[in-house]
Amino acid sequence: MLFNSIAYLIYFPVVVAVYFITPAKYRYIWLLISSYYFYMSWSPKYAVLMLFSTLVTYLSGVLIQRSNLKENLKNKEFEKKLWVALSFTINLGILFFFKYFNFINESFTSVFNYFGMNWWIPNFDVLLPVGISFYTFQALSYTMDVYREDIKAEHNFAKYALFVSFFPQLVAGPIEKSTHLLPQLSKHYKFNYERMKEGLILIGWGLFKKIVIADRLAAFVNTVYNNPNQFEGFTLVVATVFFSFQIYCDFSSYSDIAIGSAKVMGFDLMENFKRPYFSKSIAEFWRRWHISLGGWFRDYLYFPLGGNRVKKIIWYRNIMIVFLLSGLWHGASWNFVIWGALHGVFQVLSFEFATFNKGITKFLKIRKNSFSYKLYNVVITFVLVDFAWIFFRANNFADTKYILTHLFKFNPWVFFDGSLYNIGLDEYDFKLAIISILFLLFIDLVQRKYKLSDWIKEQHIFVRWGTYGFVIFFMIIFGYYGSGYDATEFIYFQF
Repeated sequence: MLFNSIAYLIYFPVVVAVYFITPAKYRYIWLLISSYYFYMSWSPKYAVLMLFSTLVTYLSGVLIQRSNLKENLKNKEFEKKLWVALSFTINLGILFFFKYFNFINESFTSVFNYFGMNWWIPNFDVLLPVGISFYTFQALSYTMDVYREDIKAEHNFAKYALFVSFFPQLVAGPIEKSTHLLPQLSKHYKFNYERMKEGLILIGWGLFKKIVIADRLAAFVNTVYNNPNQFEGFTLVVATVFFSFQIYCDFSSYSDIAIGSAKVMGFDLMENFKRPYFSKSIAEFWRRWHISLGGWFRDYLYFPLGGNRVKKIIWYRNIMIVFLLSGLWHGASWNFVIWGALHGVFQVLSFEFATFNKGITKFLKIRKNSFSYKLYNVVITFVLVDFAWIFFRANNFADTKYILTHLFKFNPWVFFDGSLYNIGLDEYDFKLAIISILFLLFIDLVQRKYKLSDWIKEQHIFVRWGTYGFVIFFMIIFGYYGSGYDATEFIYFQF
């Protein structure tokens, strides 16, 4: 069930209505049923897989909590580490089988073929369960939180199962920490009109970004990236820039709708995006992009490895490990690994040359607070991020190689001969795509100081409802729909 579908437009109000008329102490049961129904609308059989992962991490939490009661410190630590190891081994084993086995197997096949040898293990014909990377990481974070005694084990299995499967953020995040979401599942929320308005505004903004911007840009991007050999130069550049905004609007729209849906019912989910394309460095970009995933790797991998409290070479190693695994988390492909590695290299180089850059700015008497200097850093960061997106979006390494070798062909006439208007979008939709990107950047810029939803709520009733009506009308008229007006999937569903 897609957030941008008619099915969700029916499903969500029903879930909310029943939620608020159900006695408070039983609401979590209704939400659990609703969440599994939501997930099973894609593939009922894979709901069993999610349930198994939930059971494993639930038991690990209970057993770790029980180990905490032991007086013998040595036995206590051994048992806790044993349950953590089993939980991680089983869950990551499932993730590996469904997501990475064929990738690793094909890599071995290629290596063996290169040396003229045969690799005898065949691939498995299995589909990637929707959202497996998201709910697996969320469940494992619970295991670690109980191990660190940041939270006590949840003994109510249904409540814990709801934590893993909570439908707004189940399929594509945000990846919630147990210390944030789990306690909320035991609270009793009354219907709050103000919260409902704020949630619906977020949902509306998310749908706008998905239907009007992301899906329109996708038509151009898919045409180019699915047939890159037919294009070169500035056409590839435009497609890559369009993709950077497509993936931002597509992914952040899911997060907005998820956060808004949860807010309507009283729950607070963490912010997942914070104007990432206004970042002035790669490090800042990752504090603003997919914040929940960055937080997961920081808390459960980067810090345990030592973070930056170690020798410089070890620090750089830690950065590279995090970004290589982050790339692999996104997809079973060497392109994703390279994408992650690039971001790691960008960060390492920025830290390594920080002193040099500081000296240059001081020598040239450049004011770091000046608009021009900030704009320069924003543009450089965007160019680096956009370049890395090539590896993320390209269908395979052969396409990536072609794009990189033909990206810098000088053909500025494409901006004047109308050829850009025959690549998935006509002239009207192409220009509307440009206007939409500029509008998105304007809204992001404004929201540095003013929260849009708060401004709308403070306006006169005619202005408020006029704004709502205009946005809905705009989405209906200017929304870019799939073949036969079908709702299109979100990009991160494949991860």
